[in-house]
Amino acid sequence: MLKAAPQPLPNAPRCNRLESSAVPTPKRHRSPENPRLVRCDAWVQLSWLIHGFSTRAGGVSEAYGGKALNLGYTKHDTHAAVDENRALLLRSLGPAGIEGKAWPLVRLRQVHTDIIHRIDRAPERLLTGDGLVTDAPRLLLAVQTADCLPVLLADTERKAVGAFHAGWRGTLARIVEKGVGAMRLHFGSQPEHLRAAIGPGIASCCYAVGEELREQFHSQFSYATNLFREATESDPVRERYPLLFMNARPPGHSDAGRTIYLDLREANRRQLLSAGLRPENIIPLDFCTACRADLFFSHRAEQGVTGRQMGVVGICDG
Repeated sequence: MLKAAPQPLPNAPRCNRLESSAVPTPKRHRSPENPRLVRCDAWVQLSWLIHGFSTRAGGVSEAYGGKALNLGYTKHDTHAAVDENRALLLRSLGPAGIEGKAWPLVRLRQVHTDIIHRIDRAPERLLTGDGLVTDAPRLLLAVQTADCLPVLLADTERKAVGAFHAGWRGTLARIVEKGVGAMRLHFGSQPEHLRAAIGPGIASCCYAVGEELREQFHSQFSYATNLFREATESDPVRERYPLLFMNARPPGHSDAGRTIYLDLREANRRQLLSAGLRPENIIPLDFCTACRADLFFSHRAEQGVTGRQMGVVGICDG
């Protein structure tokens, strides 16, 4: 069993558990701290389930400042460092990494789609898509993120799980809603028996988008109005010289000072509700990757030069 020491963060929600693995780091790259995971308290009590959302803390990569747990093969990092980080992650997940041979880590070549694969054994090649489902034990399903949302599903009756990568494109394509459908199709899962964990990702405080994207969401979702908010940014130059910003569109000024923000977490929560999940069984983990770039990798906050974290879920034997 994994011996975990809770290490709460400032403003962390009660449903989150931040843990530090007791497994020592390899001697070749000595790190000041071990990998830390974010877990759902309600899920930790499911003895048949393994899950976790990685942070950037406790790895061996040196490409992104300090010793980082980068889990993606990015152009800035070395394959050796990423492989070592993945081994550290597996060991921090307890039975998945310490009972003899480590469990296979099944991942995808993610392309921002609604493609979902059923997995019965470790694939011989890297599959393309953005969702994975399985009812086979001793496999770890993983999705990589660096602002997009990792969404995990667990069927408490059928003992089946799913992992989904939900950026704005995947959300627009209803990836998690279709994920619920895939679990119903393959395993007979009923929505009332499903639990969902929406992992760390960019929050509405930082996710500025364009008007065109808002229009796309409005064309697909009746509740789209609730997914967006607007903010007017103060611009001293505009306020002092308003004539410089005049144009022919009514009411006479451009909207350059207006910013539109998308709540990607709420968009996926609403999809899960539409698919039939009970509200109390949906846990959104309240971490913004852009606000907490000290703890998570963030594509926006770090202008694209960043690593990848993972959301991981698997089934124990029995």
